[in-house]
Amino acid sequence: MISLNDFLEKAGKVVPSARQLERLRETQFYAFIHFSPNTYTGLEWGTGKEDPAIFNPTELDCDSWVEAIKAAGMKGAVITAKHHDGFCLWQTETTEHSIKNSPYKNGKGDIVRELAEACKRGGIKFGFYLSPWDRNASCYGTDEYNDFYRAQLTELLTNYGEVFHVWLDGACGEGPSGKKQVYDFESYFELVRKYQPNATIFKDDGPDLRWCGNESGSARASEWAVVPYELCCYCEKQTEGKLMEGSLEGMCNCNCDIGTLENIIYSEGLVFAPSEIDMSIRPGWFYHPEEEPHSLERLFNTYLKSVGANTTFNLNIPPMPNGLFDPRDVQRLKELGEKIRSTFAVNLCENAKITCTHTSPTQSEYLVELDGEKEIKYVELMENIAEGQRVASFRIAFRVDGLWAKDYENYTTIGNRKICPQDPVTCDAFKVIIMSSRGRADIEKIAAY
Repeated sequence: MISLNDFLEKAGKVVPSARQLERLRETQFYAFIHFSPNTYTGLEWGTGKEDPAIFNPTELDCDSWVEAIKAAGMKGAVITAKHHDGFCLWQTETTEHSIKNSPYKNGKGDIVRELAEACKRGGIKFGFYLSPWDRNASCYGTDEYNDFYRAQLTELLTNYGEVFHVWLDGACGEGPSGKKQVYDFESYFELVRKYQPNATIFKDDGPDLRWCGNESGSARASEWAVVPYELCCYCEKQTEGKLMEGSLEGMCNCNCDIGTLENIIYSEGLVFAPSEIDMSIRPGWFYHPEEEPHSLERLFNTYLKSVGANTTFNLNIPPMPNGLFDPRDVQRLKELGEKIRSTFAVNLCENAKITCTHTSPTQSEYLVELDGEKEIKYVELMENIAEGQRVASFRIAFRVDGLWAKDYENYTTIGNRKICPQDPVTCDAFKVIIMSSRGRADIEKIAAY
């Protein structure tokens, strides 16, 4: 057993890998694209028995996808190269249940390649989703299936240029054999590291990004990237020794506030595993003509609670059967991008004087003196996440007419980026008061908008 101070000091020094740091800093917002025979059948989970002849996106234009994605401010795109139905959107040698037996381009089409090339032309990053669950493969449920899956993964990792993100679903259901599959995830990860060493891997429990626990765009109140090893065992364990005897049994990585002290004290070791929020622009993941895109307000609020709450945001846009994005979705993406850009266009702290006082080893105060009175609607904070996530609680006070007033309720974590929306307040200064941290806080950026 170790002391509380030693335990917290070690927790404050758990750091991201280069891949994780790049994702949090440079590619926080990116697109998901769900496209498969489900687009034509109206299903969300295909059966694996679909006739490839139904798949024919006669107006497909991946450059238009990239244009819409960029308009929203997203920096990458992740395509469902294969969903649970087992239908492959590329010219695979592993199965006949693929685009090569569809009428699209007389069986010569390759949508994975078309998107990868469009991303390169458009200056955004390319990634793919490859469902481990395959309801078509006859070998699913046997040892042979892991070889089959590795062959598919290798094709995607080696034939389409640089990959920034590989998305592995944890779904595991019956296959044609009636059996469930035991996935060899570690061997899958090895292939990604071998062929695309800079790519991050998403799975519900790591190794690079983990699931946030919902598909509604909601982050936790305390979104820690430093979490128990037991919940993300594919991540690198960076500490040893628990603070208190106890068990994490019954807890999973999508429970509330898994990185808080009340939970990590029972862990044998801690890892750096930030979460990803995945959500669709409309109720379904695949296209359904009767559905409408979510409101601009909901999407912007999700951005604030994901990119602005120490997570990444993977927003799905499903193509229509003709292969184009619905004009309603395209318009909403444009509105979202304009809203984000206009909201954070002018940093009111650009000419501010910022003074830091460390009042104790775990408490600090940052005084921000503005160059005149400003109306503030958002305060943005960023920790030096390369050295660890440390802040456990903070509040903000504003100076109005010479008097200090607490205008912002207590908050918990900061992490890579914390956007704090509030009722507009006109002030000439504000303070960020770090009430507790795991070692000395290291705030890299303070901004106001």
